[in-house]
Amino acid sequence: MTPKRKKRLALILLMVAGVAIAAGFALKAFNENLMFFYTPSAVAADEAPFNHPIRVGGLVTTGSVKRQADGLTVLFDITDNAETITVQYTGILPDLFREGQGIVALGELGKDRRFVASEVLAKHDENYMPPEVADALKATHDAGVGVGMEQAN
Repeated sequence: MTPKRKKRLALILLMVAGVAIAAGFALKAFNENLMFFYTPSAVAADEAPFNHPIRVGGLVTTGSVKRQADGLTVLFDITDNAETITVQYTGILPDLFREGQGIVALGELGKDRRFVASEVLAKHDENYMPPEVADALKATHDAGVGVGMEQAN
């Protein structure tokens, strides 16, 4: 092999290694910022990761909203009509937040199985429900678990 070919081969190998390292960093960053959606049933079945950002959605259980003494911390339960989990949120809730409402909460699941939300999103009008929540409620209804969607709305 001539010295010129050795330089070309070294340059090509260096470029391939650089592209592989860049792709590895990109995939790692993508994986760390990926946020999956889970239903209360999936959380109860231990499918959701602990201490990793996730989204959880369902209907706010009637009679479950409790405000803490600090005035900003709220505890409430959400359900997919099969399982129920407790959500803790510190901050100002959306104006459209109420019991029986479909919501999606962004946050992390703690080891005590309490979901600590950093953001709570509520539906925008009477006909809207987040697609993930609607699909989860329809799946539990089709499986014959809990109350139907027409009873939940």
